[in-house]
Amino acid sequence: MGLLDILLGRSRAVGPDLDRLFALPSAAVGLEAAAGFRPTGQGAVCFATVEGAAFERTHREIRALLDADAGRTPVELSHDAYGYSWLVSYRSPGELPVLVNDLHAVNSTLEAAGFGPRLLCSLAGFVADDGRRLALVYLYKRGTFYPFAPLSGGRQQRDNALELRIRAALDDELPVEADLGRWFPVWGAPGL
Repeated sequence: MGLLDILLGRSRAVGPDLDRLFALPSAAVGLEAAAGFRPTGQGAVCFATVEGAAFERTHREIRALLDADAGRTPVELSHDAYGYSWLVSYRSPGELPVLVNDLHAVNSTLEAAGFGPRLLCSLAGFVADDGRRLALVYLYKRGTFYPFAPLSGGRQQRDNALELRIRAALDDELPVEADLGRWFPVWGAPGL
């Protein structure tokens, strides 16, 4: 950052720090205590769709890495209506630390294969006793988290009040994205 950046009030973007994902299990304890949301065991990594032999090789490497557990649902590759790809991992609800390891491994493998600029976000799913769903979304390029709470009923509407309550509850647990304009909706995301 140069002198002109300082004078004009510009700051350098934080950037990715995949190790921040490891804060999710302890944040989940606070999330359950504050709002009654428990992990679903589902998580996903979103990236701009990639095609070609290099990605196929990387995808096979990720599957081999994460599908090593016998009897578990394999990691799935899915595509959404917006043209993005999702690598989805399934674990039991009590295995959030293992799910976080999966998400970290997927991100790290894609990054190491040169696909880092295509990574968008990762999310872990949560559910309340009344069926409300929530995702804690990690913005890859910002190194921050935010809550996403879609309203039930198939409408593309968010529970903004719940999202703000979750932000307040997790502010000391996770680096929460301060710019609400970057709390992008992830409609139809796997894991929600």
